[in-house]
Amino acid sequence: MQTQGYIDGVLENIKRTSVGQAMFLQAATEILKTLEPLLARDEKYIRHRIVDRVVMPEKTTMWRVTYMNDKNEPCSHYGYRVEFNSALGPYKGGLRFHPTVNLDVVKFLGFEQIFKNSLTGLNMGGGKGGSNFDPKGKSEGEIMRFCQAFTQSLFQLIGDVKDVPAGDIGVGGREIGYMFGMYKKLTGRFDGALTGKGLSWGGSLARTEATGFGLVYFTSEMLASIGQSLEGKKVAVSGAGNVAIYTVKKLYEMGATPITVSDSTGFIYDAEGIDLALLKRIKEVERKSLAEYIKERKNAKFTPVASYREGRNEVWSVPCDVALPCATQNEVHLADVEVLYANGCRALAEGSNMSSTLDAQRFMHDKKDFLYGPAKAANAGGVATSGLEMAQNASMEKWTFEEVDKKLHGIMKNIFKDAYETSVEFGEAGNLLLGANIAGFKKVADAMIDQGYI
Repeated sequence: MQTQGYIDGVLENIKRTSVGQAMFLQAATEILKTLEPLLARDEKYIRHRIVDRVVMPEKTTMWRVTYMNDKNEPCSHYGYRVEFNSALGPYKGGLRFHPTVNLDVVKFLGFEQIFKNSLTGLNMGGGKGGSNFDPKGKSEGEIMRFCQAFTQSLFQLIGDVKDVPAGDIGVGGREIGYMFGMYKKLTGRFDGALTGKGLSWGGSLARTEATGFGLVYFTSEMLASIGQSLEGKKVAVSGAGNVAIYTVKKLYEMGATPITVSDSTGFIYDAEGIDLALLKRIKEVERKSLAEYIKERKNAKFTPVASYREGRNEVWSVPCDVALPCATQNEVHLADVEVLYANGCRALAEGSNMSSTLDAQRFMHDKKDFLYGPAKAANAGGVATSGLEMAQNASMEKWTFEEVDKKLHGIMKNIFKDAYETSVEFGEAGNLLLGANIAGFKKVADAMIDQGYI
């Protein structure tokens, strides 16, 4: 069987069996197309029909979540958990609470998670979950009651050596706390069934910072491969949540100047450098729009979303040396990378999952003087540190911030090394998308072959 024909057949089957799931199809297309050199070299992956199986979740669960709001009215939402692949370890992947969450979103995130977790070198499978519940605008009581209702079904799926969810968009320490409390009540167990826990009850130091810190560590390795560093670089960052905030923090520590952040209302351009303390106060304490930022930073500029040109994410119009998208999927389009490139940007690493559309990826790949770090490699720091939290829970130990950060830095360096060396092995030195996809897939595929047809 020809490799290209095999891959095309699998993608056609996804179109038939996952109708309307455009993001899952996009994620599968991106990964599977880059696997063709591996499949052509080693026929065992086709003979064992690994690709047919790896695109199918091992288990998909949907349920109704009903809670009472503050008006004593019942409100119902969908709950999801897609347990995609357990070849390397227990399912691992976050829970997202956002009105855009549906089965398509959860499947694309879970599929990406398989290979991201593989790249960390830790024993973790891939999964993802969440709900179309929106925590924004809800009271503390409503959020607590929703999390408890959500966990009444979730608890049957999870466990410290079975399935270990973490947080994601809309799910932070508060939500994990409410879910863990209900899990403990329902099971009578105090174990590592969830990560992102509070520091006093099993959480890990550096977990909050991990995705942003890891992104910057990966970007630093990427630049070092061409003899450059972050020192003195102007960096455009999107997002204003946990990932973006700690990306900004680590950029300053590495000698770079972050000049933008964004949220659902618009973006800030601060040529003098983003005021980290002000950003944290607005987004983590006051939970307000970035429009508040310019009240205290008079030289900064706020551009509202209403002023964006159609089809453009205007944060990428700011001239910069490096771009780090940290908001959401498909936030970087072809038009965006064309503008970035024209303005002198020569590196982009993804802090959000599947930040770039397929045509944007092709543009970056075709520019031989442009560095591109795909999400499954560049933003793996969060799940890597969740894996380190699992290890601490299992051993009933607590490591220092410095110990965790050192391990995180080492993991991100190894991820870059594996992706880069794999790109060299397959004749495309520096193609980190190909390198990361093949390196991550190969570990999972070999484990699936070893474990038989199950």
